[in-house]
Amino acid sequence: MQLILLQKVTNLGNLGDKVDVKPGYGRNYLVPQGKAVPATAASLAEFEARRAEYEAKARDILGQAESRRAKLEGAVVTVMANASTEGKLYGSVGPRDIADAFTAAGLPLEKSEVVMGDGPIRNVGEFEVQVHLHADVETTVRIMVEAEA
Repeated sequence: MQLILLQKVTNLGNLGDKVDVKPGYGRNYLVPQGKAVPATAASLAEFEARRAEYEAKARDILGQAESRRAKLEGAVVTVMANASTEGKLYGSVGPRDIADAFTAAGLPLEKSEVVMGDGPIRNVGEFEVQVHLHADVETTVRIMVEAEA
């Protein structure tokens, strides 16, 4: 399935690129999310006519992501969890818990932006977590996991 990208997509291409993807990925994710349109002659002509508008929108989104990164850099959030006396959590701290903690601290963050390469946190302590705000913008935040009293 050939598509024209309307924004930069990680590991796929940049704005305006004509890419060939599997039909399910294009039909179920890229097109409904507004990240791409089918590569027909009509959509190609429409894209070229509106290219400046799409580029301005992409710059605006990148600027917002950069300002969010500036606010998140150096941020430390404490997450309270039920733990044993040895410091092992009875549950785990995942992306949703981290996103909720940052949002409660006044730094809005979506669950999908939190990248936990090593899986959920299962012990008490201090951890560093990657936050992927945009295809070009990433930062690392610190999480303090403490046992509930």
